[in-house]
Parts: sequence; structure tokens; C-alpha cells
Amino acid sequence: MTTRDAAVDDLPAVDGLIVELTDGVLSVTIDRPESLNSLNAAVLVGIADAFDAAAGDPRVKVARLGGTGRGFSSGAGIGADDPGSSEAGGDPIDVLHMANRAVRSIVDLPQPVVSVVQGPTAGVGVSLALAADLVLASEKAFFMLAFTKIGLMPDGGASALVAASVGRARAMRMALLAERIGAEEALSWGLVSAVYPADDFETQVAQVISMLSAGPAVSLAKTKHAINAATLTELEPAIDRETEGQIALLHGTDFREGIKAFQERRTPTFTDR
Repeated sequence: MTTRDAAVDDLPAVDGLIVELTDGVLSVTIDRPESLNSLNAAVLVGIADAFDAAAGDPRVKVARLGGTGRGFSSGAGIGADDPGSSEAGGDPIDVLHMANRAVRSIVDLPQPVVSVVQGPTAGVGVSLALAADLVLASEKAFFMLAFTKIGLMPDGGASALVAASVGRARAMRMALLAERIGAEEALSWGLVSAVYPADDFETQVAQVISMLSAGPAVSLAKTKHAINAATLTELEPAIDRETEGQIALLHGTDFREGIKAFQERRTPTFTDR
């Protein structure tokens, strides 16, 4: 086996992330169900490393991105008990940069990526899900850009990924009002590719992944590249704008108040600073 062939096999283990390659299917699964699969820098690095490795591994025909338990991802960890959160001494700017890298690695992977959303998906978790080429949702899934509730702005390329899927008006509604968008509404908007009954969800997902795995790899890769090139022209500029704006907000008093209010389960009092 050459070094190129062993790319995925050589990945280091990451706490909170499961990476498996079986019959041409790379499964990247966030495994932090106790926090609805909240994301820290280490998990995001692991996701990016897995997709970067898959790009150079000819055994990978399709990738599956998902989460264990009842949710896909609740976004970046902000609770005091989350080792990646600012309240626990983590650096949210590191998480921001690693989230950007993870999103890029999913979009740039030549092979098709399927995100499997069985439940709650919030914050930068939405960015990860939408970075995939097909977003398959259970009827129990919902999507929420909750950033403004804690004095932040969407990141991880969300301002481009959401708008590319649903248009400006609906993207503004999601981002400014932080509304919860259920699975059926997400489907009608074009935010997801398909919605399936919860009791049949995994079977339907397996059928889609099997179809892609058996498909013409070069044709699928060129199709993915062409569509992304036509629809995600603003992804890199969006990431740059989001990063600049988010870093400024992370240093502001509104973010600190937002986090404190979240911890205390109350409505924040923002001072616009």
C-alpha cells in the first residue's frame, strides 16, 4: 500500500470524532452527543484533516458527514462545561479559523459529500451541513443561525452557503431573526436536498450514498466542481468578511453579555459595544 493509498488510514484519532472508510464510503461523524455534537477546535481540525486526506485517497468514492445521537451539530461550544468554549478557557478565534478550514475541505473535496441531518443543526453546524453537496434531512431536523442571539454574526461561510441555497430574503430572515427552520420549510426553501420520515431515514440515506458510490467518479467530480464554481463564487470573500467581522464581535462587550445571558438562561441586554 502506497502512502497515497494510506492517506485516510494514517489520520490520528480525535476525541469526539469518528472517521471510518468502508467500501468506498468515508464516514466522518461528530461524536459528542452529550452537547448535541458541539464543535471545538480539535474536532474541526479532525474534520478538515479527514476530508483533506480523502482528497488524496483513491479508495474514497463518497463521503458521509453526520453526528451521533439526536442532532447533527449545535455549533461551536459556548457552555462552561465545553472544553472548547471561551468560558472554559478555549480560544473562539481558533474555533473560527478551524471552522473555515473544515468548510473549505468539504467544498473542495472532489468526491461528493452527503450531510446527514437527523435533528438540531445550529450555528456553524449549519455551515458544515450546507458545505456538503447533498443535504439529507429527517423530518425531525431543523436549522438555526443563532449567532445574533449572543452578539455574533454567521461564520464558516454561512453568509454565502445559505444565500446560495435560499436567496437573499430568506438568508436575511435566518441570520437576522435567528429563526428555527423546520425540515419541511427547509425543503421548500431549497436549504436541503430531501426530507425523509424519521423511521426510514437511515435506509433512505444508505440508498443515496450507495447510488453515489456506484456512480462514475470522474463525472461526479467534474459535475460537483462545475456547480460549485457557478454558485459559490462568493464563498471565499464571504469567509474573509465573516472572519474580520466575527473577530471584532468576539472582542466586544455584547458577546460577553450574550454568553453570560445564555449561561443564566435569560434575555441578554446588549449595549452595542
